[in-house]
Amino acid sequence: MSTRSTRRSSWRTVFAPIALAATAVLTLAGCSGGLAGGGDAASEDGPIKLGMAAPFSGSESAFGPYMQNGAQLAIDEINAAGGVLGRQLELVTADDACDATSATAAANKLVTDGIVASVGGYCSGATLPTLPIFEAANIPMVIPAANSNELVKAGLNNVFLINGTGTQQAEAAIKYAAKEGLTNIALLDDNTDYAKDLANSVASQAADGGVTVVLQDSVNAGESDYAAAVNKIVSSGAQLLYWTGYYQEGGLIVSQLKAAGYTGQIMVGDGSVDAKFAEIAGPAADGVLGTFTQTPDMLEGAETWISDYTEKFGAAPGPYSTQSYDAVRVVAEAITNAGTTDGEAVITALEGLKDFPIFSGSLTFSPEHTLTEGGFAIVTVGPDGTFVLKDDLKS
Repeated sequence: MSTRSTRRSSWRTVFAPIALAATAVLTLAGCSGGLAGGGDAASEDGPIKLGMAAPFSGSESAFGPYMQNGAQLAIDEINAAGGVLGRQLELVTADDACDATSATAAANKLVTDGIVASVGGYCSGATLPTLPIFEAANIPMVIPAANSNELVKAGLNNVFLINGTGTQQAEAAIKYAAKEGLTNIALLDDNTDYAKDLANSVASQAADGGVTVVLQDSVNAGESDYAAAVNKIVSSGAQLLYWTGYYQEGGLIVSQLKAAGYTGQIMVGDGSVDAKFAEIAGPAADGVLGTFTQTPDMLEGAETWISDYTEKFGAAPGPYSTQSYDAVRVVAEAITNAGTTDGEAVITALEGLKDFPIFSGSLTFSPEHTLTEGGFAIVTVGPDGTFVLKDDLKS
């Protein structure tokens, strides 16, 4: 009971500054008539365009609408409060289909459309090739979902992550395994940049976390029979399988794994945390765990936000809706503080943000432009197939 009370108080503390921040945007916007368009020679009037490349088609298309809606909700709130620098915000979307080639085309389209900042990025393998495109166009990126360490290693000054990194997600998986006494774990990825990065992060941290990786293997996405990998896992003696790939293959593998007699625990990375995972896995999804940043339904104090979202879009918010909402707010705050949409000035303002309230806590970017803490929790498949909070890993 004391824990529940503490968490509720914590979220009241977070949401109050969010409201104040929105007020600050309104106040600054109301005083910014003389600043409108300052330093932005390309578009000194009209809406300030924010771009979002996300999967609206393909195997990960379930996530694109969540991200778009979250971003649009923030834009509508900010515009209702007066906009930014006296101008309205406008969201411009492009389908990256979770594919590098499509993502490159999407990024080029957004640049051509005149965006001043990017608030998209779900699949790391699709987001990576967009980094140099936006950098060349002097466009800051606040990435809400993609979290491969490769995004950070690129070392580009215009790139900021408001989702935890692969390293931070791996820390959560290892912490939970050690906490539950699961010392032998198997790692399986789908050969994508995101999944391999997460699996390698777990492998590199395992020994220090008190667990042993008894098997690390990869499969190719798009296949229907994963018997070879399943047999390796069953015979490995692993007490926990950590699948780091996306839900399409994850659902199939878990179904085939249970059918082959595997009795250990199964955990999936955030790329598989979606109701479609359970649809594909069927009864085998029962008891499956996941590493994930908490969704709105898991957050005490988010009831009003959930209600607003549901009323506007006719469906409950899903994964990465809050991060996308926050990405817009973070960019709006930076543009306001910069007093201009000029890319360099906005990047400097992003680096200067201090204790800005977002859903996952208080944001001050690290020198690598990441969160100082990942905020990953452990979730599990609930009765209706959606994932629910199991352990926030705060104790």
